[in-house]
Order: sequence, then structure tokens, then C-alpha cells
Amino acid sequence: MRNLPLSQRLALMFAAICLLTLSSIGFFLYSSLAKELAWRDDQTLLGRLERMEALLNSTESVSELQDQPQLYANMLGNTDNVLWVISQQGNTLIEINPPGLPVPSPAQPGLVRFYTGETPLRYRAATATIRIADQELTLVAGRTLSERDRMLASYQWTLCWAIALGTAIVALLGWLISYRALGPVKQMSDTIARIRSNTLNMRLQVADHAPEIRQLQARLNAMIDRLESGFDQLARFSEDLAHEMRTPLNNLIGHTQQCLSKPRSNEEYQALLLSNLEEHERLARVINSMLFLARTEQSEITPDQQAFAIQPVVDQLIGYFSGVAEEASTTLTNKTEGTLVASSELVQRALANLLDNALRYGESGGSVEIRSHKEDSSIHLTVFNTGDPVADDDLPRLFHRFYRCDPARQTMAESGGLGLAIVYAIMKHHGGHATVRNVHGGVEAELIFPVLPQ
Repeated sequence: MRNLPLSQRLALMFAAICLLTLSSIGFFLYSSLAKELAWRDDQTLLGRLERMEALLNSTESVSELQDQPQLYANMLGNTDNVLWVISQQGNTLIEINPPGLPVPSPAQPGLVRFYTGETPLRYRAATATIRIADQELTLVAGRTLSERDRMLASYQWTLCWAIALGTAIVALLGWLISYRALGPVKQMSDTIARIRSNTLNMRLQVADHAPEIRQLQARLNAMIDRLESGFDQLARFSEDLAHEMRTPLNNLIGHTQQCLSKPRSNEEYQALLLSNLEEHERLARVINSMLFLARTEQSEITPDQQAFAIQPVVDQLIGYFSGVAEEASTTLTNKTEGTLVASSELVQRALANLLDNALRYGESGGSVEIRSHKEDSSIHLTVFNTGDPVADDDLPRLFHRFYRCDPARQTMAESGGLGLAIVYAIMKHHGGHATVRNVHGGVEAELIFPVLPQ
């Protein structure tokens, strides 16, 4: 069943429902007809008893009627009917019995009683006790059920054929309807089969189909949009990564080739090794940052979210960056308070990247402030630095990997253009988000965390 096409599965389901419904209706009709025929037979037998009683009452003695058996045979009409008149002593006074049914015993006085016998044929009989001229007689009228059984059997076969034919027709129509209704799904499947990594610009055509089909098409198109965006981002990332790795490698190769072009002094070799060490450290930072981003996106890093005080964490960062701030004559101010439920290690890393950017691109002799405040459902950590605003075109792309506002400062970057991308990944991992905007007097980066129970 699971391996069948959906149209065939639906057709079989329709057939099963139809078979169940028609069978129930057929059973009801058969039972109703059987009950109706049984009731009519009983009424017929009862009428014959009444006519026989009236006939006996109209004669002077039973012996007169015993001489006219043809009268009763004509009254009964066919060979399936039987009639007995039995005396109180059990003597059969009148008997019309073409099918050869056994003679019943005299009935007890009382109401009319119906009963069904099985030997030698199935039959139905009604008995009644009457009194004629001080003589108590038992009247028995009956008939075999062969004709009724044959009719019911024929009716039963007719119903079975009708149910089977109806089920087959419904199954066929169900398959045709399902096949036609699933046509748009097949078209979408064919279109999806043609989509490759180099044809992600293809989209499913939204035609005038059912709302469910249109919704499916829209969601598949949205998925293809995301895939195309992801592939484009991956392509740009690969290009940026190659470019980022190529620069220090070219520096290493060039410096080494230049140094080996002629004999050098020990001091020159030491200077070369120091220069190469810087390039190696730069490569190591880029690789570590990329590894961190990859592990974060694949959820390999599970944030250990616990409640912690914000101010001590920021104080520790300010102590770490105090040397850099003194060189730039920049004032670092901690205006944070309260607690935050998050991974303190990841929050510290995100704030460190923001502080590094604020000190690197902020105004020399200016200030950097770290603030915090709480809103209804979020906690905001803000890093503000005085200085020139960021170009409006750069703001939406600041969190992209390897994106730099000023390519001239490329060699100065400690994180290889991945600092804000790491911040974005950390915030996404916490269910929050990060923003950078120009404000009066400088630039403000904000981390927005959802409020979690402590």
C-alpha cells in the first residue's frame, strides 16, 4: 500500500469507503425486505385461519367439510400451502398437505401462535384453537418458505453484484479524479526535478489551482528562495575565504622567496620569521573564527545559559581593552546593570568584538560606553562609540562575513572581517539579534536578548 502511487491509494480508500457504505445499505435493505415478507406471510396465515373459522362456523358439522377437500385446495391456491383441522383428541379431521409436512400436535387454547419449522422444508405456520358446536378444534395454516427464500437469495445476489459494481465504479472514478487533482503536484514534481544548483532561479508557476496547491507552491518557492540565497552566500563566502587566505599566503611566499634570493644575516632571518609568525597567527585567527561560525550554525555549541550579573563581565572586558584604549586616548565607561540569562562566555565574546570595533573605528580621543536596559520582553546591551557615522549602504551588510567598510583597513583587522559575523551568529544562537545604527555623535551597536526565566 505504501509503495502505491497516491492516486491509486486514494482510489483504494474511496473503494473501501464505498464498499462499507453500500454494504451497510444493502444489509439494511435486505433485512427490511426479509422482515416485510415475514410480516406479510404471517398476515396471510392469520387471514386463512380467520376464513377457515368462518367457514366452519357456517356449516352444521365438520364432517360436511371433510367431503370437500378440493374446496380447501382451491382456497389455498398452490402446493406450498398447508391446512389442518385437528380435533381435541389429536385426530386429523381435515388435511391439505402437498409438501408433506409433519402433522402438528393440537395447540393449547389461547391466542394465535406462529412458529417456524425446518423439516422436511423450512415452513411457517400459525395455529389457533376454536370451538365449533361444542367441539374444540385446532386450526393450523402454514406455507413453505422455499419461494420466499429463493426470492431473498436472488435479491441478495442482486445486492452483492450492485455493491461490487458500485465499488468498482467508485474506485475507477476515484482514481480518475485523484489522478486529475494531483496533476499540479506532478507538474511541480517535474519542475523541481529540473532544478539544479545552477538553475536555482527557476520557480514553480502558481496557476489557478486549489488553495492547498497554491500554498504548497508558495512554500516551495520560498524554500527555493532560501536555497538560492544560501548558495549565493556560500559562493560569496568561498570567494571571500579564498581571498582572505590568499593574502597572507602570498605574503609568506613573497617574503620567503625574497629572503632566500641571497644570503641573509641572522637578524634578517629573525625578522622574516617574526613577519611569517604574524601571518600565521592571522591565518589561525581566520580559521578559528570560521570554525566557530560553522559550529555555531550547526548547533554544535550548546549555550550554557545561566543567570549572571552583566556589570562584572563588562568590567573584565574593560580591563582587557584598557591598554588599547589608552593608546587611542579613548575613555571606556561601564553603565550596565542587572542580570542576563545567557552564556556568559559567548556574551563576553560578542561584547569583545563590539568593543574591538568601537576602539578600532571610533574617534581618537573619544569615548566608548557600554550600557544596558530592560524592556518588556528583551534585555538590550549597547556599545556606543563617538566618531564618524557608518555609510547607510554599509549598515545592512556589516554582519556579513568578510565585509569591511574600509578596505584600506583590511590589514589592521584582527578577526579578518568576521568579528560582527560572529556577533550575529552568537545572537542568533541565543534567539536574539544584533543591530548597528548611527546615532547623534557616533555609532551604536546593540545586542537584544529575549528575556528567559532565571
